[in-house]
Amino acid sequence: MNLGAYIPDADQLSAMMAGFAVFSAVVAVSWPYIFRNTLAERMAKVETERERIRQRERSRLNAEKRNVSLRVEPKRLFQAIVDRFNLAKQAEDGEIIHKLQMAGYRGQAPVTSFLAVRLIAPLVIFVACLVYILLVVRPEAPLLGVTAIAAALGSLGYFAPAIFVRNRITKRQKAIRRSWPEALDLLLITVEAGMGIESAFRKVGEEIGAQSPEIAEEMLLTTAELSYLQDRRQAYENLGRRTGVEGVRAVVTSLIQAEKYGTPLGQALRVMAQENRDMRMSEAEKKAAGLPPKLTVPMILFFLPVLFAVIITPAAIQIAGVQ
Repeated sequence: MNLGAYIPDADQLSAMMAGFAVFSAVVAVSWPYIFRNTLAERMAKVETERERIRQRERSRLNAEKRNVSLRVEPKRLFQAIVDRFNLAKQAEDGEIIHKLQMAGYRGQAPVTSFLAVRLIAPLVIFVACLVYILLVVRPEAPLLGVTAIAAALGSLGYFAPAIFVRNRITKRQKAIRRSWPEALDLLLITVEAGMGIESAFRKVGEEIGAQSPEIAEEMLLTTAELSYLQDRRQAYENLGRRTGVEGVRAVVTSLIQAEKYGTPLGQALRVMAQENRDMRMSEAEKKAAGLPPKLTVPMILFFLPVLFAVIITPAAIQIAGVQ
């Protein structure tokens, strides 16, 4: 078989290549008309749908928040009492505001409520004790003695709001101290991942909200202060002042130094996280060491009498049977 007969010559090869080139050119020119590019139409539809959803959500939020304000107004009764007796002077030194902030109460409404309740509580307790003693406990008791007792009990109402706030501060600091090492670990991870300190605070606040709402609140509030305060150091100091926890203050000091001298923040956060974890462990060990003395009195009152009864009762029964 002669294979040379099937090999095209130069003219045939040129004609084939020219025909292929013409076909490719025709396909390239007619391609947009045959297969239309719908990307622009789809993007326009997406943009239209996005705008429609945005308008719908904006209308819904406006309808929901029409009567909602971020500023909580104090109750009219409390505000009237504070204005009538000029109690606002008691909060001018900032100590009451600081205590309320440490307890988690912010704004003017908690301050007004605290001052008004501290004035109202003694009177309410006095009247309640007076009525209770005269009508229930001792109706025949002398009025002067009952009044003196009710006045003594009513005077305790002046200290009741402060005691309540102090208990709230203790519980809040305990919750912060318990979850602070985990927050530092998350902060270390976000910082070493390349985030800025503001983004790191925001991310940690969002992630740790389920475990510790107190830390999440402080983190997000610090993020807001970092965004609008001219002095970033003031935002860090406010974080330590609001919490009042020693571990938080140590981290705040490290953040201020890193902000001032440009030192690496990752190593400092790693050391602080380990120190806070060790502090939490030492507190747990201290509580465990103090448990035996606390159990002594319940054991004497409840366990030993039962144990003596179990041991002595059979012998007493035998002795009574012999006699």
